[in-house]
Amino acid sequence: MSTFFFAGEVVTMAEDPIVRVADVETGEFVPLLAVPHVTQLRVSVGAATHPGLVRKQNEDQYLVATLAKALEVKSTSLPQPRSVKFSKQEGHLFVVADGMGGAAAGEKASELAVMSVEKFVLDALDFFLCRPGSEKSTVVQELAQALERADRAVIAGAETDLRLRGMGTTLTLAYAVSTDLFIAHVGDSRGYLYRDGKLGQITRDHTLVQAMIDEGLLSPQDARQHVRRHVVTNVLGGPEQGIQAEIKKISILDGDVLLLCSDGLSEPAGDQAIADVLAGEGDPEMAARNLIEIALAAGGPDNITVIVVRFRFED
Repeated sequence: MSTFFFAGEVVTMAEDPIVRVADVETGEFVPLLAVPHVTQLRVSVGAATHPGLVRKQNEDQYLVATLAKALEVKSTSLPQPRSVKFSKQEGHLFVVADGMGGAAAGEKASELAVMSVEKFVLDALDFFLCRPGSEKSTVVQELAQALERADRAVIAGAETDLRLRGMGTTLTLAYAVSTDLFIAHVGDSRGYLYRDGKLGQITRDHTLVQAMIDEGLLSPQDARQHVRRHVVTNVLGGPEQGIQAEIKKISILDGDVLLLCSDGLSEPAGDQAIADVLAGEGDPEMAARNLIEIALAAGGPDNITVIVVRFRFED
């Protein structure tokens, strides 16, 4: 499979403008919602996927999408043509999935999971475009439900073909709306946040070696070379239904850089090399390409998928 790249830039309104209503006694318009100014969240994205240098097929999948409310004018007496109008409020969805299973099962599992999340988010659009500071618990619940539905979709897909039995996939999802960043995660793909010159992992690896680290039985250094470091303990699909979704919310700051990736990047590249790229390359598309090249230079032992997102606020 060839390398595919995506690059784009979109603008969202982080705060609503001042809303004014008429006073019933004086007829004067007075402010209902006091907002000092309008701030724009500018989102620049670069994404790439590559099969690596060892595996014959690419079982990774990724998705970059923008969600926006729309109004389609079918017919009107107003002096305007039929048209589709979009709300200024937008949400931004980013997904990385790393499939596993024999034959083409891994590729199918990751495909089913990403498509299931895409459909669920579209159906639940009102929740995902909630105002800043409102209904955050609802968004968290919806994200958990999205992953649970994806788990069921992979299980159902495996039941249609004996060759697909037991297939599974990791899935790491990020959703940005206004100043909020939601993370939903299952498996050992990773989410990182580069902020103020420091790289931090914002997801936890759902693996056997990470559990051993947590229990004090293994050091992080030894874990990188452990023979069972690829044993994933929490996946969508797999031998039985049921997941433990990791979900969190982070406030976005100006200049933040989000990285979602499969372990085909994080394992061979390492955190320092990743941080160096994000620090030195301001263009997300070029950063994604450079990260792929680093993983390939380190042997490319697995499929590699990368999404780099740069957040900026503008008055």
